[in-house]
Amino acid sequence: MDGLWQGRAPLAERLRPRAFGEVVGQRHLLGEKGPLRALVEGGVAVPLVFWGPPGTGKTTVGRLIATRWGARFVQRSAALATVTEVRAALLSSRETWRRAGQRDLLFLDEVHRWNRAQQDVLLPFLEEGAVLFIGATTENPSFALRSALLSRAQLFVFEPLSEDDLRLLLDRAVADERGYGGRVSLDVKASDFLIRYADGDARRLLTALETAVGALGEGELPLAQVVEAVGKKAPRYDRAGEEHYNLVSALHKSVRNSDVDAALYWLVRMLESGEDPRYVARRLVRMASEDVGLADPNALPLAVAAAQAVEQVGMPECELALAEAAAYLALAPKSNALYLACGEAKRDVAEMVNEPVPLHLRNPVTEMMRGLDYGKGYRYAHDEPERVAPMPSLPEGLRGREYYRPVDAGWEGRIKKRLQALRAIIRGGKPPAP
Repeated sequence: MDGLWQGRAPLAERLRPRAFGEVVGQRHLLGEKGPLRALVEGGVAVPLVFWGPPGTGKTTVGRLIATRWGARFVQRSAALATVTEVRAALLSSRETWRRAGQRDLLFLDEVHRWNRAQQDVLLPFLEEGAVLFIGATTENPSFALRSALLSRAQLFVFEPLSEDDLRLLLDRAVADERGYGGRVSLDVKASDFLIRYADGDARRLLTALETAVGALGEGELPLAQVVEAVGKKAPRYDRAGEEHYNLVSALHKSVRNSDVDAALYWLVRMLESGEDPRYVARRLVRMASEDVGLADPNALPLAVAAAQAVEQVGMPECELALAEAAAYLALAPKSNALYLACGEAKRDVAEMVNEPVPLHLRNPVTEMMRGLDYGKGYRYAHDEPERVAPMPSLPEGLRGREYYRPVDAGWEGRIKKRLQALRAIIRGGKPPAP
């Protein structure tokens, strides 16, 4: 019966690593000198918190740690289990520990779903060591977890898988007998599409591959049919979580630094991810008064007009009004250039990997975030001689993109020369001679 179930298990489950050497990604934690691997192999059984996006191996590593420590793996989800159910599991684990000296490892997934009062149930069990504990979260622990819980646990940050990691995993799924054992083949373009679609998420990659094979059958899987079978990528985003603050910080600082290309990219990424356009409009009004002010008296009325357009016509019709305001604020001292720029940025959001916000653009609002290098290397534009810092604001994979290309018409004729100077400074060069 077990063998039958194993054959029908989802691909991601069948390929789950059986040893640390099989884990794809997280080399900064699990490599030869990785701190998490050293802790586990050294038998230092302290409570742990794993923070990272979905599909980065948090549960898999938890299972491997339980095996390494000789503990029974007990998994619960804070999104589904009540405090009473988790307390019962903890009491049972305590009794087993006292009676037989055998400890359980409680893996509490989505621990951020519990409020701070609910998290208190864990504290006495962690202090007495009656149960081993790993809490997994996709949300910033600074905001989501009690300081009392964080002070008792060691935090490890899981990163999205790189394209090389995902390609290795895809090749394994195609060739390994636990996967398709060579009965499926993908050309380079189809593989590249699945890797971009996965967006750093191993589970999303394997689920997409399994969906394509289920729809098309085994054998060669052409790009066009894989795209049709898998469908459109949904950008990773949580309007109530840290990524919300990261993206608005990136938008604000891009506008402040007069980087129109980055401002348009972050604006479109927020909107495509489902952010409330009214929130974006309020942020643009704030930017007009905070970072432009009377240097251009037209900035604030334009931002307010964009906010009114949001209320009057809603999405998606108000999208270009917001883009116009963001571009105006970023350029501050028009053609269908703005429309084309917005369309190109939208295609990048839909088709390219949604890379994490660069650390230097993230606001270090807590000491823990400062310790993780949030904000490191950020240069405040108002302190620079030209009020523009030689600092890229786009993700690494999109450096050099020029979404906004003004034409020689009206104000854009004047803007074109200024934009050439701004881009030169942002890229670390000198502005062209007048």
